[in-house]
Amino acid sequence: MIKRLFDIAASSLGLAVLALPLLAVALWVKLDSPGPVFFRQVRVGRGGTLFRIHKFRTMQVDTERQGQLTVGADSRVTGAGRILRKTKLDELPQLIDVLFGDMSLVGPRPEVPKYVAHYPEDVKDIVLSVRPGITDWASIRMIDENEILGRADDPERAYIEQVLPEKLSYYVRYAETHSLFEDIRIIVATLMKIVTR
Repeated sequence: MIKRLFDIAASSLGLAVLALPLLAVALWVKLDSPGPVFFRQVRVGRGGTLFRIHKFRTMQVDTERQGQLTVGADSRVTGAGRILRKTKLDELPQLIDVLFGDMSLVGPRPEVPKYVAHYPEDVKDIVLSVRPGITDWASIRMIDENEILGRADDPERAYIEQVLPEKLSYYVRYAETHSLFEDIRIIVATLMKIVTR
């Protein structure tokens, strides 16, 4: 309950304080390339519930059919998208998902159903027992994941066999030990990581 109240207060404050910058980014996305401002994609939430995540669109429209992984210097990424991804500003609209209760500020990153299907059953139950988050230790320590995949001969296989298991170890640890103090530590670490990249 304390975590949820913290999420509601922080996401409401964040959306209010960042309203003008968010509108400026939305206009930039719209002017930079044809298509909608937001990218909406089905993700798996708490208890296996599906929801549609909010992110600023960073790719050309209708390119997801070419693959759901972003690999290296992906040609599908727009000019604005490159900067938004590097600074993680594309993630800010997820404050809407936090306010609505689909996500938390901190928690395991929500995955698409295709890759959740690769979670071991016992791990899946633990990871999906908490709300997914905008950030977590895996997001911080694997911030350059797409560059790692860009060096792989088979990015899809590398993601499933190497990247995903490492992420899941962070997710399980968080789900089993999380606290409000730990959430605040992760939020501060995330901001520091973005600033010092």
